[in-house]
Parts: sequence; C-alpha cells; structure tokens
Amino acid sequence: MSADSQTTDRPDEEAPAEDRWRRALREIVESSSMVVFMAIVASMIIGGVLIIFADEAVRESAAYFFSRPGDTFSAIGAALGSAYSAMFNGAVLNLEASSFAGVIKPLTQTLTMATPLIFAGLGLGIGFRAGLFNIGAQGQLLMGATLGAYIGFAFDLPWGIHLLLAVIGCAVGGAIWGFIPGILKAKRGAHEVIVTIMLNYVALYLVAWLLSLDAFQREGSDNPISPIVAETAQYPQILGVQFNLHLGFLLALACAWGAWWLMERSTIGFRLRAVGANPSAARTAGMSISTATILTMVIAGGLAGLAGSAPVLGTQKFLTDATAGSLGFDAITVALLGRSRPLGIVLAAILFGGLQASGPSLQVNAGLPVDIVVVIQALIVLFIAAPPLVRALFRLPAPAHEKEVAA
Repeated sequence: MSADSQTTDRPDEEAPAEDRWRRALREIVESSSMVVFMAIVASMIIGGVLIIFADEAVRESAAYFFSRPGDTFSAIGAALGSAYSAMFNGAVLNLEASSFAGVIKPLTQTLTMATPLIFAGLGLGIGFRAGLFNIGAQGQLLMGATLGAYIGFAFDLPWGIHLLLAVIGCAVGGAIWGFIPGILKAKRGAHEVIVTIMLNYVALYLVAWLLSLDAFQREGSDNPISPIVAETAQYPQILGVQFNLHLGFLLALACAWGAWWLMERSTIGFRLRAVGANPSAARTAGMSISTATILTMVIAGGLAGLAGSAPVLGTQKFLTDATAGSLGFDAITVALLGRSRPLGIVLAAILFGGLQASGPSLQVNAGLPVDIVVVIQALIVLFIAAPPLVRALFRLPAPAHEKEVAA
C-alpha cells in the first residue's frame, strides 16, 4: 500500500470517531440535565449580582468609580470571594477549622438538611410521573411527624422496636393524609391540587389543636410543644454525637433506591408511568386509573410522612406546629429540579440542603442577609420552569424532538 493511499485512508478511519464525539457533545448540550445545570449557574450569577449590590464596601467604592475604578472592582471581587467562600465553608468543608470534625461538619449538616427533602421529593416525583401534581407534602409531612412523635414519647418500648414503630407511624400518618385526596380524585373527580392545598391547612390547625391537649403537651410548659421523644425512638447519629447526621439519611437513600426500582423495574411502576403518560391509552389497555391514583397518593404521602421523621426523630426530637417549616414546599422545587428521578432528587436535595446550611455562615462571615439563599432558590425554580429561557441565555440548541415538532 502506497503512502498516498495510507494518507487518504486515515481520515476515513478517524471520521466515525469524530462524528461520535460530535453526537455525544450534541446530546449533552441538548439534554435536560444541561438545562438544569445551566439554570443553577444562572441563579448563582444573578445571586452574585445581588451580593455585589448588598455589599457596603462595593456601594462606597462605586461612589467614586470614575476616579478610581480599581477600588470598585477590588471590592466586587472581595465581596464575591467572601460570599462564595462563606457558602463553601458553611455547606461543604470548613477549611478554617482546626480539627477534622470541624472541617467535615458543614457537609454533615448539609446531608442532615437534605434528608427530609429527599423523602418528600421522592414522593412528589412519583406523583409527577404518574400525572398527579401533589401540593400536599406539607400536610402529609406534618401528620406523619405527629403520629411518629406520639409513638415516640407516649410509649415505653425497647430501642429497635420503638424506633421501627415510630418510623412506621410517620409513614402511616403521611399515607393516610395522602389517601384522602387520592380517593376523592379517584371516586369523585376532585382536583388533587385544590384538595391537597386545603388539607395542608387542615393538618396545620389539627396539629395546633392537638398540641393544646394534655396528651400532646409537654409537662410544665404552656407553649404548644410536645414532650421530647424517648431515646429509644430517636434516630442514632451516624458519626457520633458531635454531628447531627442521623440514620434517617441512610433510610432516605434506601427509599431513593426503592423508588427507582418501583418506577423503573416493577409492574406497578410501569402502570403508574403509563397512567401518567396517557390515561386514555392506559385505560384502554385495562389499567385501573382509580387504583393508580389512590396508590400514587398513598405512596407519595407515606414518603412525605417519612420526611416528618427527620425532625421529630432525628434533629429537634419533639413536635410543634412549625415542625414542617417550608419543607413540603421546598420538596416541590427539589422534585422539579431533579426531573422527578430518584438520583436527580437526591442531588437536588443535597444542593438545597447545602444552600440552607450555608445561610448562617453567609450571614456571620460575609455579613450578608440570609435571604440571599432564598433568592437563589427562587431563581433556580424560575429557570427550571422556563427551559427555553435558559437555552436562549446560554445559546443551547433545542432537543431534536422539539425541532421536529416545530418543523
């Protein structure tokens, strides 16, 4: 074979490999995961702009920008560096700590705060994939926490049995609260969004009333607060008493694997996905829409109820009417950010847990309002809800199937 023929053959051999790389790059750029990533980047960028405007040194140097512009840019760099380093130190690793425990404590706090978001986000994600927009995780979480906390402080049982029953109680409490909108939608056609929103308020005021009863009120206290859950019903700390990270985090990861298996490998999951994708076709294929609706809401409620176990059995270890906080609503964002997939939900929950864990560090070390974290979370929701906006901002190509529809 001549040198000329070898020269001409080599590009033909390399061309397919080059095409494969181009196709892989195009698939990455067009994927929804890239949109999610760039939405987070855009949120951080806009959050950085807000940090710049909120910094006092930047505002002072901006007053004489045209005479000494270097001072303004230096102040901007210092403000951003201080803010993002404070967020890193508060959410991932505290590099300024003098001990190994101090270094990793922010990461453990991030995982602790992510735990209830993983539970609730999984339940909401299953509902979304089954075609149900469940807004009731807040109430389901609160009812699960109520039943689990009551089992925890009202009974005297051995450690393993007591903890197991308390955890099951949390799941049952949430499942019952999820069954109500499920049965109403399946049998009477009630809209799950309206019913679940109303049940959130019912749960809140029901818990407030229960905390006024002697059975739920802490002895010697006039405040609406329950007794402390017995030690036998508390989640044990995974890394020791100096960290808040508890066994509930491992249970949340186990539930994430279970949710993946349920939706991707089981017959039940196939039916739920089929109902969510096309209810008419699923009904024609002999699937019961009513059964799928009820089952989805019960599973979602049970997972949201397990989210209530994180505070009452793991961190604060007692029940108040503020136990749920905004966890149920934050979980909606987590499920959307994770594209209703278990792995995505776990990663999104850790991201939001990190943002929440970084709040105190951002306020103390960087001197910025903790509301910046809330703004970044809200911006993530905004960009996730508008994929075309993200694609336009970063000039990302539209997916192939969207191009075909447009054509």
